[in-house]
Amino acid sequence: MDIQTRKINFVQEFLRLQNEELISALEALLREKKALGYEQNLKPMSEQQLNDDIDQSLKDAETGKHLSAKQLKSKAKRWG
Repeated sequence: MDIQTRKINFVQEFLRLQNEELISALEALLREKKALGYEQNLKPMSEQQLNDDIDQSLKDAETGKHLSAKQLKSKAKRWG
């Protein structure tokens, strides 16, 4: 059975569920597994990359390529 068929079967079975406790458990399992998968894909930053990012940030600050905290708060208020 291919992955698409398995997913369709799972969704169909899920839609038939009436047990709220089981639905909650499946939701929690999905969140947990997604978070674990995300964490496993993270790669540590090298010391060189960290230093390069710091240098770039300092350069951006010197050339005015940044927002103040006040500007950022003002901009964020318009987002939502």
